[in-house]
Amino acid sequence: MLVAASELMIERSSIEISLSDIAQKSGANAALVKYHFGNKDGLLLALLARDAATELSNLEYLLAQPITSTAKLKLHIGGIIRAYHRFPYMNRLIHYLLHESVADSADEVSKFFVAPLLDFHRRLLAEGVSHGEFRQTDPVLFYTSLIGACDHLFFGRHAMSRATGVGPVTDEVCRQYIKHMETLICGGILTRAEEAAAAG
Repeated sequence: MLVAASELMIERSSIEISLSDIAQKSGANAALVKYHFGNKDGLLLALLARDAATELSNLEYLLAQPITSTAKLKLHIGGIIRAYHRFPYMNRLIHYLLHESVADSADEVSKFFVAPLLDFHRRLLAEGVSHGEFRQTDPVLFYTSLIGACDHLFFGRHAMSRATGVGPVTDEVCRQYIKHMETLICGGILTRAEEAAAAG
């Protein structure tokens, strides 16, 4: 059922799908969907939890790697942008569950997505500062910058396409955006010594 919901949202470029749509796509009946998830919001929450779990489970692994903080930062930027590309409905789901659904859903999203990501950013930034690679950087502002950048690329793309004629987010656009965000973020937080080292 989660696979069916995911496929439908990607096909339609929208999170506006019904339980009957999901039931028809999955071959299950709508009563079974309700039994497992309670309602549509319950299913959307489970889908976001599934998609986020894969990405968030990699954070501890990344932090433990014997590589520089700068290398970890670049891998993280690429990983986050690729996750949004893989699940193009992710940001709309996050917005909906945080702001338009019931308070319990917002609490759950904060618990399994926002809090772990913020905690990872705090620890990675602190590590980079302690190694002399990063300038002091507020983790909340960093989170806002990185996630906000993903938000606008994947959520605001429709508005940009109407205004400027840009096309959809292809694999190539994704690769270009990762390089752009690496340059933008690293240019803002790397110490001068680290910038010189990164430039080779």
